[in-house]
Amino acid sequence: MDRENLHEELVCAGFGGQGIMFLGKLLAQAAMMEGFQVTYLPSYGAEVRGGTAHCSVVISSEEIASPVIENPTSAIVMNHPSLLRFEPVVRCGGLLVINSSLTLSPPKRRDIEVIEVPATEMADSLGSVQVANMVALGCYLQKKPLVSFSTVMDCLNDVLSGRKDDILRMNREALRKGAGTSPALGRGARCASRGLSGKGGWPRASRRNAGGTRGCDSTGAATGVG
Repeated sequence: MDRENLHEELVCAGFGGQGIMFLGKLLAQAAMMEGFQVTYLPSYGAEVRGGTAHCSVVISSEEIASPVIENPTSAIVMNHPSLLRFEPVVRCGGLLVINSSLTLSPPKRRDIEVIEVPATEMADSLGSVQVANMVALGCYLQKKPLVSFSTVMDCLNDVLSGRKDDILRMNREALRKGAGTSPALGRGARCASRGLSGKGGWPRASRRNAGGTRGCDSTGAATGVG
């Protein structure tokens, strides 16, 4: 990844209680520690556990003009309503990481790369479904190593200092476990109506190129029929 010409626009989405804001702030803090320009913008629906929530994180090697994201280069979606909302706006050739534990149907886009990871199930196996956000983040960072894992781990230590040791341990293990589900293919995404090229073995996470015909407009947004 070219760190000198980096510009990543990420949306993280789910429901209240899934740690969506924590995920975004952790990534933003790690990026700042590594010297990038960063913006973080939270957005809430009903401000209660179970309500909708998403945040936008922009990480760039250059000055950032606006924190507002219309067509993200990547998205992490943790439940089905978030998939329905954000799949259509991911930029053509972008990345979509899905918590397949809480989605009811596969994505339809062929012009983006999709990684499905059973984040909630994997988190539950570690002792708490609340670390599903870290499973998803680990998966994302393995595919897009914007910042080093050691920096993220250091940020976790800072943010969770004073908490019980088992909370920090589960978060660290969830990050590692998520990273193990996302192999780097070494192939770039290609904007095409028949989907992304490339083959490769996927452990528990899976890549999908299913759905209807789509193209991209000049902004990179998807057009066409799903």
